[in-house]
Amino acid sequence: MTAPAPVLRLAGIRKSFGATRALRGVSLEVTAGEVHALIGENGAGKSTLMKILSGAHAPDEGTMELEGRPYRPTSPHDARLTGVAMIYQELNLALHLTAWENIVLGAESARAGWLNRRAGRERARGALAQLGHECLDLDRPAGSFGIAEQQVIEIARALLVRPRVLILDEPTSSLTQADAARLFDVLARLRAQGVAIIYISHFLEECRRIADRFTVLKDGETAGCGVMAGTPLDRIVNLMTGREVKDLYARTAHTPGEVVLEAEEVRNCPRLRRASLRLRAGEILGLAGLIGAGRTELVRAIFGLDRLESGAVRIVGAPPGRATPRDRWAQGVGFVSEDRKEEGLMLARPIADNLTATKFAALGRGGWIDSGRQGAAARRWITELAIRCRDGAQPVGELSGGNQQKVAIARLLEHPARILLLDEPTRGIDVGSKAQIYQLIGRLAAEGRAVIVVSSYLPELLGLCDTIGVMCRGELVEVRPRSEWNEAAIMRVATGGGDAAAGRREG
Repeated sequence: MTAPAPVLRLAGIRKSFGATRALRGVSLEVTAGEVHALIGENGAGKSTLMKILSGAHAPDEGTMELEGRPYRPTSPHDARLTGVAMIYQELNLALHLTAWENIVLGAESARAGWLNRRAGRERARGALAQLGHECLDLDRPAGSFGIAEQQVIEIARALLVRPRVLILDEPTSSLTQADAARLFDVLARLRAQGVAIIYISHFLEECRRIADRFTVLKDGETAGCGVMAGTPLDRIVNLMTGREVKDLYARTAHTPGEVVLEAEEVRNCPRLRRASLRLRAGEILGLAGLIGAGRTELVRAIFGLDRLESGAVRIVGAPPGRATPRDRWAQGVGFVSEDRKEEGLMLARPIADNLTATKFAALGRGGWIDSGRQGAAARRWITELAIRCRDGAQPVGELSGGNQQKVAIARLLEHPARILLLDEPTRGIDVGSKAQIYQLIGRLAAEGRAVIVVSSYLPELLGLCDTIGVMCRGELVEVRPRSEWNEAAIMRVATGGGDAAAGRREG
Protein backbone atom coordinates (compact mmCIF):
# COMPACT_ATOMS: atom_id res chain seq x y z
CA MET A 1 0.00 0.00 0.00
CA THR A 2 1.51 3.35 -1.06
CA ALA A 3 1.71 6.23 1.37
CA PRO A 4 -0.63 9.16 0.67
CA ALA A 5 0.88 12.10 -1.18
CA PRO A 6 1.75 15.01 1.10
CA VAL A 7 -0.60 17.96 1.02
CA LEU A 8 2.37 20.18 1.96
CA ARG A 9 5.99 19.60 0.97
CA LEU A 10 8.98 21.80 1.86
CA ALA A 11 12.46 21.01 0.55
CA GLY A 12 15.78 22.72 1.28
CA ILE A 13 14.31 25.85 2.89
CA ARG A 14 17.01 28.38 3.77
CA LYS A 15 16.67 31.79 5.39
CA SER A 16 19.23 34.27 6.70
CA PHE A 17 18.89 37.57 8.53
CA GLY A 18 22.14 39.37 7.92
CA ALA A 19 24.91 37.12 9.21
CA THR A 20 22.44 34.94 11.14
CA ARG A 21 21.49 31.73 9.29
CA ALA A 22 18.08 30.91 10.76
CA LEU A 23 17.29 27.98 8.44
CA ARG A 24 19.92 25.78 6.79
CA GLY A 25 18.01 23.53 4.40
CA VAL A 26 14.90 22.38 6.26
CA SER A 27 12.57 19.80 4.70
CA LEU A 28 9.09 18.88 5.92
CA GLU A 29 6.15 16.84 4.59
CA VAL A 30 2.60 16.82 6.00
CA THR A 31 -0.29 14.70 4.70
CA ALA A 32 -4.02 15.38 4.79
CA GLY A 33 -5.73 14.30 8.00
CA GLU A 34 -2.44 14.23 9.91
CA VAL A 35 -1.28 16.03 13.06
CA HIS A 36 2.42 16.67 12.60
CA ALA A 37 4.38 17.86 15.65
CA LEU A 38 7.13 20.39 14.95
CA ILE A 39 9.56 20.21 17.86
CA GLY A 40 12.73 22.07 18.74
CA GLU A 41 14.39 24.35 21.23
CA ASN A 42 13.96 28.11 21.13
CA GLY A 43 16.17 29.35 18.31
CA ALA A 44 15.95 26.05 16.42
CA GLY A 45 14.16 27.74 13.50
CA LYS A 46 10.52 26.78 14.13
CA SER A 47 9.22 30.36 14.20
CA THR A 48 11.12 31.35 11.06
CA LEU A 49 9.86 28.29 9.21
CA MET A 50 6.25 28.98 10.23
CA LYS A 51 6.54 32.62 9.21
CA ILE A 52 7.69 31.47 5.80
CA LEU A 53 4.79 29.01 5.58
CA SER A 54 2.29 31.66 6.66
CA GLY A 55 3.58 34.28 4.23
CA ALA A 56 5.21 36.65 6.70
CA HIS A 57 8.71 35.91 5.29
CA ALA A 58 9.95 34.70 1.92
CA PRO A 59 12.58 31.93 1.84
CA ASP A 60 16.01 32.67 0.41
CA GLU A 61 16.24 29.19 -1.14
CA GLY A 62 14.19 26.02 -1.38
CA THR A 63 10.83 24.96 -2.74
CA MET A 64 7.34 24.68 -1.27
CA GLU A 65 4.38 22.79 -2.71
CA LEU A 66 0.74 22.79 -1.63
CA GLU A 67 -1.34 19.93 -3.06
CA GLY A 68 1.32 19.33 -5.71
CA ARG A 69 1.44 22.94 -6.93
CA PRO A 70 4.12 25.57 -6.23
CA TYR A 71 3.34 27.54 -3.08
CA ARG A 72 4.93 30.93 -2.41
CA PRO A 73 2.59 33.27 -0.48
CA THR A 74 3.22 36.98 -0.59
CA SER A 75 1.53 37.76 2.76
CA PRO A 76 -0.33 36.06 5.63
CA HIS A 77 -3.61 37.06 3.99
CA ASP A 78 -2.49 35.50 0.71
CA ALA A 79 -1.44 32.32 2.54
CA ARG A 80 -4.80 32.11 4.31
CA LEU A 81 -6.74 32.50 1.08
CA THR A 82 -4.50 29.89 -0.57
CA GLY A 83 -5.25 27.39 2.16
CA VAL A 84 -2.62 27.77 4.92
CA ALA A 85 -3.80 29.36 8.17
CA MET A 86 -1.73 29.99 11.30
CA ILE A 87 -2.89 30.48 14.87
CA TYR A 88 -0.23 32.17 16.96
CA GLN A 89 0.49 31.63 20.64
CA GLU A 90 -0.56 35.24 21.24
CA LEU A 91 -4.10 35.23 19.82
CA ASN A 92 -4.88 37.89 17.23
CA LEU A 93 -8.46 38.89 17.98
CA ALA A 94 -10.16 42.27 17.89
CA LEU A 95 -11.40 42.04 21.46
CA HIS A 96 -13.98 44.84 21.07
CA LEU A 97 -15.69 43.09 18.14
CA THR A 98 -18.21 40.30 18.59
CA ALA A 99 -17.40 36.63 18.12
CA TRP A 100 -18.99 36.46 14.67
CA GLU A 101 -17.32 39.69 13.53
CA ASN A 102 -13.92 38.24 14.47
CA ILE A 103 -14.64 34.98 12.68
CA VAL A 104 -15.48 36.66 9.35
CA LEU A 105 -12.86 39.42 9.72
CA GLY A 106 -11.00 39.75 6.43
CA ALA A 107 -13.49 37.51 4.62
CA GLU A 108 -16.74 39.42 5.16
CA SER A 109 -19.86 38.85 3.10
CA ALA A 110 -21.01 42.00 1.33
CA ARG A 111 -23.92 43.04 -0.84
CA ALA A 112 -23.77 46.20 -2.96
CA GLY A 113 -20.91 47.48 -0.82
CA TRP A 114 -22.72 46.84 2.50
CA LEU A 115 -21.77 44.25 5.07
CA ASN A 116 -24.21 41.33 4.95
CA ARG A 117 -24.57 40.68 8.68
CA ARG A 118 -27.01 37.78 8.33
CA ALA A 119 -24.75 35.91 5.91
CA GLY A 120 -21.74 36.67 8.10
CA ARG A 121 -23.45 35.27 11.18
CA GLU A 122 -24.51 32.13 9.30
CA ARG A 123 -21.01 31.52 8.02
CA ALA A 124 -19.59 32.06 11.52
CA ARG A 125 -22.08 29.63 13.02
CA GLY A 126 -21.21 27.06 10.34
CA ALA A 127 -17.52 27.34 11.18
CA LEU A 128 -18.25 26.90 14.89
CA ALA A 129 -20.45 23.89 14.14
CA GLN A 130 -17.45 22.16 12.55
CA LEU A 131 -15.75 22.52 15.93
CA GLY A 132 -18.73 21.37 17.98
CA HIS A 133 -19.22 24.87 19.41
CA GLU A 134 -22.34 26.01 17.56
CA CYS A 135 -23.86 27.23 20.87
CA LEU A 136 -21.16 29.84 21.44
CA ASP A 137 -22.76 33.30 21.76
CA LEU A 138 -22.02 35.04 18.47
CA ASP A 139 -22.94 38.49 19.75
CA ARG A 140 -20.66 38.63 22.79
CA PRO A 141 -17.48 40.71 22.45
CA ALA A 142 -14.47 38.44 21.97
CA GLY A 143 -12.76 40.06 24.96
CA SER A 144 -15.49 38.78 27.28
CA PHE A 145 -14.62 35.12 26.59
CA GLY A 146 -11.96 33.08 28.34
CA ILE A 147 -8.76 32.05 26.58
CA ALA A 148 -10.18 28.65 25.55
CA GLU A 149 -13.24 30.19 23.87
CA GLN A 150 -11.09 32.86 22.22
CA GLN A 151 -8.96 30.09 20.77
CA VAL A 152 -12.08 28.42 19.36
CA ILE A 153 -13.03 31.74 17.73
CA GLU A 154 -9.55 32.00 16.20
CA ILE A 155 -9.72 28.44 14.83
CA ALA A 156 -13.23 29.09 13.45
CA ARG A 157 -11.87 32.14 11.61
CA ALA A 158 -9.19 29.95 10.07
CA LEU A 159 -11.78 27.36 9.00
CA LEU A 160 -13.87 29.96 7.22
CA VAL A 161 -11.53 29.81 4.20
CA ARG A 162 -11.44 25.98 4.24
CA PRO A 163 -7.70 25.63 4.95
CA ARG A 164 -5.78 22.60 3.78
CA VAL A 165 -3.11 23.23 6.41
CA LEU A 166 -3.65 24.63 9.93
CA ILE A 167 -0.63 25.65 12.04
CA LEU A 168 -0.97 25.99 15.82
CA ASP A 169 1.86 27.56 17.84
CA GLU A 170 1.93 26.54 21.54
CA PRO A 171 -1.88 26.33 21.64
CA THR A 172 -2.16 25.00 25.22
CA SER A 173 0.39 27.24 26.97
CA SER A 174 -2.39 29.25 28.68
CA LEU A 175 -5.07 26.55 28.90
CA THR A 176 -6.25 24.44 31.81
CA GLN A 177 -6.02 20.68 31.40
CA ALA A 178 -9.77 20.52 30.79
CA ASP A 179 -9.58 23.20 28.09
CA ALA A 180 -6.60 21.46 26.52
CA ALA A 181 -8.60 18.23 26.37
CA ARG A 182 -11.42 20.09 24.59
CA LEU A 183 -8.89 21.52 22.12
CA PHE A 184 -7.65 18.02 21.36
CA ASP A 185 -11.24 17.00 20.63
CA VAL A 186 -11.49 19.91 18.18
CA LEU A 187 -8.26 18.85 16.47
CA ALA A 188 -9.57 15.28 16.18
CA ARG A 189 -12.63 16.66 14.37
CA LEU A 190 -10.44 18.63 11.97
CA ARG A 191 -8.18 15.64 11.35
CA ALA A 192 -11.26 13.57 10.48
CA GLN A 193 -12.23 16.27 7.97
CA GLY A 194 -8.87 15.88 6.23
CA VAL A 195 -7.19 19.05 7.50
CA ALA A 196 -3.40 18.76 7.83
CA ILE A 197 -2.30 20.16 11.20
CA ILE A 198 1.18 21.34 12.15
CA TYR A 199 1.36 21.38 15.95
CA ILE A 200 4.15 23.28 17.74
CA SER A 201 4.60 22.62 21.45
CA HIS A 202 7.29 22.35 24.12
CA PHE A 203 5.14 19.76 25.94
CA LEU A 204 6.48 16.50 24.58
CA GLU A 205 3.90 14.35 26.40
CA GLU A 206 1.23 16.46 24.71
CA CYS A 207 2.83 15.93 21.30
CA ARG A 208 2.87 12.20 21.90
CA ARG A 209 -0.84 12.28 22.72
CA ILE A 210 -2.03 14.30 19.75
CA ALA A 211 0.50 13.85 16.91
CA ASP A 212 0.83 11.15 14.26
CA ARG A 213 4.34 12.08 13.15
CA PHE A 214 7.05 14.53 14.21
CA THR A 215 9.91 16.59 12.84
CA VAL A 216 12.68 17.91 15.10
CA LEU A 217 14.59 21.08 14.20
CA LYS A 218 17.98 21.91 15.69
CA ASP A 219 20.16 24.91 14.79
CA GLY A 220 18.07 25.61 11.69
CA GLU A 221 18.30 22.08 10.30
CA THR A 222 16.09 19.01 10.27
CA ALA A 223 17.58 16.86 13.05
CA GLY A 224 15.17 13.96 12.60
CA CYS A 225 11.62 12.89 11.89
CA GLY A 226 9.44 9.83 12.36
CA VAL A 227 6.23 8.25 13.57
CA MET A 228 5.28 9.48 17.04
CA ALA A 229 3.77 6.20 18.26
CA GLY A 230 6.50 3.99 19.60
CA THR A 231 9.22 6.66 19.53
CA PRO A 232 10.68 7.05 23.04
CA LEU A 233 10.69 10.60 24.41
CA ASP A 234 14.37 10.06 25.21
CA ARG A 235 14.98 9.81 21.47
CA ILE A 236 13.18 13.08 20.73
CA VAL A 237 14.89 14.94 23.59
CA ASN A 238 18.25 13.64 22.36
CA LEU A 239 17.52 14.92 18.84
CA MET A 240 16.61 18.34 20.27
CA THR A 241 19.34 18.84 22.83
CA GLY A 242 21.83 16.00 22.86
CA ARG A 243 20.62 15.17 26.39
CA GLU A 244 18.69 12.26 27.82
CA VAL A 245 15.42 12.84 29.71
CA LYS A 246 17.02 11.70 32.97
CA ASP A 247 19.55 14.52 32.65
CA LEU A 248 16.86 17.23 32.58
CA TYR A 249 16.23 16.93 36.30
CA ALA A 250 19.80 16.29 37.44
CA ARG A 251 19.62 17.26 41.11
CA THR A 252 22.19 19.40 42.90
CA ALA A 253 22.80 18.09 46.40
CA HIS A 254 21.26 20.37 49.04
CA THR A 255 19.91 20.03 52.56
CA PRO A 256 17.00 22.15 53.86
CA GLY A 257 17.77 24.02 57.06
CA GLU A 258 15.91 26.38 59.38
CA VAL A 259 12.51 27.89 58.61
CA VAL A 260 12.84 31.30 56.92
CA LEU A 261 9.21 31.98 55.91
CA GLU A 262 5.82 31.09 57.38
CA ALA A 263 2.36 31.75 55.99
CA GLU A 264 -0.47 31.11 58.41
CA GLU A 265 -4.12 30.86 57.37
CA VAL A 266 -3.68 33.56 54.69
CA ARG A 267 -6.82 34.58 52.86
CA ASN A 268 -7.65 36.92 50.01
CA CYS A 269 -10.99 36.08 48.37
CA PRO A 270 -12.25 35.04 45.94
CA ARG A 271 -9.26 32.98 44.72
CA LEU A 272 -7.24 32.52 47.92
CA ARG A 273 -9.41 31.11 50.70
CA ARG A 274 -6.95 29.47 53.10
CA ALA A 275 -3.28 28.55 52.92
CA SER A 276 -0.55 27.77 55.44
CA LEU A 277 3.03 26.73 54.71
CA ARG A 278 6.57 26.77 56.08
CA LEU A 279 9.62 27.28 53.88
CA ARG A 280 13.15 26.39 54.94
CA ALA A 281 16.53 27.71 53.82
CA GLY A 282 17.90 25.49 51.07
CA GLU A 283 14.47 24.06 50.26
CA ILE A 284 12.63 23.96 46.93
CA LEU A 285 8.89 23.93 47.63
CA GLY A 286 6.56 23.36 44.68
CA LEU A 287 2.96 24.52 44.43
CA ALA A 288 0.71 22.39 42.21
CA GLY A 289 -2.94 22.77 41.31
CA LEU A 290 -5.25 23.60 38.45
CA ILE A 291 -5.24 27.07 36.91
CA GLY A 292 -7.39 29.28 39.15
CA ALA A 293 -6.68 27.19 42.27
CA GLY A 294 -5.01 30.13 44.00
CA ARG A 295 -1.31 29.33 43.54
CA THR A 296 -0.40 32.66 41.94
CA GLU A 297 -2.53 34.54 44.47
CA LEU A 298 -0.63 32.86 47.30
CA VAL A 299 2.84 33.88 46.12
CA ARG A 300 1.60 37.39 45.28
CA ALA A 301 0.19 37.68 48.79
CA ILE A 302 3.48 36.50 50.29
CA PHE A 303 5.34 39.13 48.27
CA GLY A 304 2.92 41.88 49.30
CA LEU A 305 1.48 42.54 45.84
CA ASP A 306 -2.03 41.60 47.05
CA ARG A 307 -3.37 42.63 50.45
CA LEU A 308 -4.48 39.91 52.82
CA GLU A 309 -7.99 39.87 54.26
CA SER A 310 -6.78 37.69 57.13
CA GLY A 311 -3.85 35.57 58.21
CA ALA A 312 -0.18 36.47 58.39
CA VAL A 313 3.10 36.07 56.52
CA ARG A 314 6.26 36.07 58.64
CA ILE A 315 9.80 36.41 57.29
CA VAL A 316 12.44 35.37 59.80
CA GLY A 317 14.48 38.41 60.80
CA ALA A 318 11.88 40.89 59.49
CA PRO A 319 9.44 42.94 61.57
CA PRO A 320 5.90 41.49 61.78
CA GLY A 321 2.88 43.08 60.12
CA ARG A 322 1.79 43.93 56.60
CA ALA A 323 4.46 44.50 54.00
CA THR A 324 4.69 46.05 50.55
CA PRO A 325 6.80 44.66 47.69
CA ARG A 326 9.40 47.32 48.53
CA ASP A 327 9.50 45.94 52.09
CA ARG A 328 9.86 42.39 50.79
CA TRP A 329 12.78 43.35 48.55
CA ALA A 330 14.47 44.93 51.58
CA GLN A 331 13.84 41.71 53.53
CA GLY A 332 15.51 39.61 50.85
CA VAL A 333 12.39 38.26 49.12
CA GLY A 334 12.26 38.31 45.32
CA PHE A 335 9.40 37.52 42.94
CA VAL A 336 9.31 36.45 39.27
CA SER A 337 5.85 36.83 37.73
CA GLU A 338 4.28 34.21 35.46
CA ASP A 339 3.62 37.05 32.99
CA ARG A 340 7.08 37.92 31.69
CA LYS A 341 5.82 40.40 29.11
CA GLU A 342 3.51 42.49 31.26
CA GLU A 343 4.93 42.19 34.78
CA GLY A 344 8.24 40.37 34.78
CA LEU A 345 10.46 42.39 32.44
CA MET A 346 10.83 45.73 30.71
CA LEU A 347 11.06 44.27 27.22
CA ALA A 348 12.06 47.49 25.48
CA ARG A 349 14.83 48.26 27.99
CA PRO A 350 18.38 46.85 27.93
CA ILE A 351 19.35 43.69 29.77
CA ALA A 352 21.47 45.79 32.14
CA ASP A 353 18.49 47.92 33.20
CA ASN A 354 16.38 44.81 33.83
CA LEU A 355 19.10 43.12 35.87
CA THR A 356 19.63 46.12 38.14
CA ALA A 357 16.09 47.53 38.26
CA THR A 358 15.78 47.11 42.05
CA LYS A 359 19.27 48.54 42.71
CA PHE A 360 19.26 51.80 40.80
CA ALA A 361 19.74 53.79 44.03
CA ALA A 362 22.70 51.66 45.08
CA LEU A 363 24.27 52.08 41.63
CA GLY A 364 23.67 55.83 41.62
CA ARG A 365 26.16 58.62 41.95
CA GLY A 366 25.00 62.20 42.19
CA GLY A 367 21.53 61.27 41.02
CA TRP A 368 22.85 59.37 37.99
CA ILE A 369 23.30 55.63 37.47
CA ASP A 370 26.96 54.63 37.32
CA SER A 371 26.97 52.94 33.92
CA GLY A 372 30.34 51.32 34.60
CA ARG A 373 29.11 49.53 37.72
CA GLN A 374 25.82 48.63 36.03
CA GLY A 375 27.65 47.23 33.00
CA ALA A 376 29.94 45.17 35.21
CA ALA A 377 26.93 43.67 37.02
CA ALA A 378 25.31 42.81 33.69
CA ARG A 379 28.46 41.17 32.34
CA ARG A 380 28.83 39.11 35.51
CA TRP A 381 25.34 37.60 35.29
CA ILE A 382 25.44 37.19 31.52
CA THR A 383 28.56 35.09 31.97
CA GLU A 384 27.47 33.22 35.10
CA LEU A 385 24.02 32.26 33.79
CA ALA A 386 25.17 31.80 30.18
CA ILE A 387 22.61 34.32 28.87
CA ARG A 388 22.78 34.26 25.09
CA CYS A 389 22.86 37.88 23.91
CA ARG A 390 25.05 40.45 22.17
CA ASP A 391 25.81 42.37 25.36
CA GLY A 392 24.11 44.08 28.30
CA ALA A 393 22.81 46.87 26.05
CA GLN A 394 20.60 44.54 24.00
CA PRO A 395 16.84 45.01 24.65
CA VAL A 396 15.61 42.04 26.65
CA GLY A 397 12.61 41.67 24.32
CA GLU A 398 14.97 40.46 21.58
CA LEU A 399 16.04 37.42 23.61
CA SER A 400 14.50 33.94 23.51
CA GLY A 401 12.03 33.01 26.24
CA GLY A 402 14.60 30.97 28.15
CA ASN A 403 17.14 33.79 28.15
CA GLN A 404 14.48 36.29 29.19
CA GLN A 405 13.68 34.06 32.14
CA LYS A 406 17.34 33.92 33.11
CA VAL A 407 17.41 37.73 33.14
CA ALA A 408 14.33 37.82 35.41
CA ILE A 409 15.94 35.38 37.86
CA ALA A 410 19.30 37.15 37.65
CA ARG A 411 17.64 40.34 38.89
CA LEU A 412 16.72 38.51 42.10
CA LEU A 413 20.30 37.29 42.49
CA GLU A 414 21.79 40.72 41.83
CA HIS A 415 19.55 42.21 44.50
CA PRO A 416 20.34 39.69 46.26
CA ALA A 417 17.28 37.70 47.42
CA ARG A 418 17.50 34.86 49.93
CA ILE A 419 13.88 33.78 49.31
CA LEU A 420 12.78 33.37 45.68
CA LEU A 421 9.15 33.17 44.58
CA LEU A 422 9.07 31.80 41.01
CA ASP A 423 5.67 31.66 39.30
CA GLU A 424 5.73 29.33 36.25
CA PRO A 425 9.47 29.92 35.68
CA THR A 426 9.69 27.63 32.62
CA ARG A 427 6.42 28.44 30.85
CA GLY A 428 6.87 28.76 27.09
CA ILE A 429 10.57 27.87 27.00
CA ASP A 430 12.26 24.90 25.37
CA VAL A 431 13.56 21.71 26.92
CA GLY A 432 17.21 22.76 26.89
CA SER A 433 16.47 26.10 28.57
CA LYS A 434 14.28 24.32 31.12
CA ALA A 435 17.19 22.08 32.06
CA GLN A 436 19.37 25.16 32.59
CA ILE A 437 16.71 26.79 34.78
CA TYR A 438 16.37 23.57 36.83
CA GLN A 439 20.14 23.45 37.35
CA LEU A 440 20.13 27.10 38.42
CA ILE A 441 17.33 26.58 40.94
CA GLY A 442 19.13 23.53 42.35
CA ARG A 443 22.32 25.53 42.68
CA LEU A 444 20.51 28.32 44.51
CA ALA A 445 19.08 25.81 46.98
CA ALA A 446 22.58 24.38 47.50
CA GLU A 447 23.71 27.92 48.38
CA GLY A 448 21.06 28.01 51.11
CA ARG A 449 18.44 30.09 49.34
CA ALA A 450 14.79 29.12 49.79
CA VAL A 451 12.67 28.73 46.65
CA ILE A 452 8.93 28.43 46.00
CA VAL A 453 8.10 27.22 42.48
CA VAL A 454 4.58 27.46 41.06
CA SER A 455 4.18 25.13 38.09
CA SER A 456 1.42 23.47 36.07
CA TYR A 457 3.87 20.88 34.74
CA LEU A 458 3.85 17.96 37.16
CA PRO A 459 7.04 16.19 35.93
CA GLU A 460 8.84 19.46 36.66
CA LEU A 461 7.64 19.61 40.25
CA LEU A 462 8.34 15.91 40.87
CA GLY A 463 11.82 16.16 39.36
CA LEU A 464 12.87 19.45 40.95
CA CYS A 465 11.27 19.95 44.36
CA ASP A 466 11.95 18.72 47.89
CA THR A 467 8.40 19.40 49.04
CA ILE A 468 5.15 19.76 47.08
CA GLY A 469 1.95 21.48 48.19
CA VAL A 470 -1.28 21.02 46.24
CA MET A 471 -3.96 23.70 46.05
CA CYS A 472 -7.62 23.13 45.27
CA ARG A 473 -10.27 25.86 45.00
CA GLY A 474 -8.27 28.42 46.91
CA GLU A 475 -7.05 26.12 49.68
CA LEU A 476 -3.60 24.65 50.22
CA VAL A 477 -4.83 21.14 50.93
CA GLU A 478 -1.71 18.99 51.27
CA VAL A 479 1.99 19.79 51.80
CA ARG A 480 4.22 16.71 51.78
CA PRO A 481 7.73 15.57 50.82
CA ARG A 482 8.16 14.91 47.13
CA SER A 483 8.71 11.20 47.79
CA GLU A 484 5.08 10.91 48.94
CA TRP A 485 3.66 12.21 45.66
CA ASN A 486 3.17 10.99 42.13
CA GLU A 487 1.17 12.55 39.27
CA ALA A 488 -1.99 10.58 40.10
CA ALA A 489 -1.84 11.64 43.73
CA ILE A 490 -1.32 15.31 42.86
CA MET A 491 -4.20 15.34 40.37
CA ARG A 492 -6.53 13.57 42.80
CA VAL A 493 -5.99 16.28 45.42
CA ALA A 494 -5.94 19.14 42.85
CA THR A 495 -9.34 18.11 41.51
CA GLY A 496 -10.89 17.62 44.93
CA GLY A 497 -11.07 13.86 44.47
CA GLY A 498 -9.64 12.71 47.79
CA ASP A 499 -6.44 12.39 49.76
CA ALA A 500 -2.95 11.91 48.40
CA ALA A 501 -2.59 8.41 49.86
CA ALA A 502 -5.47 7.16 47.71
CA GLY A 503 -3.83 8.63 44.63
CA ARG A 504 -0.54 6.95 45.49
CA ARG A 505 -2.23 3.59 45.87
CA GLU A 506 -3.87 3.95 42.45
CA GLY A 507 -0.77 5.46 40.81
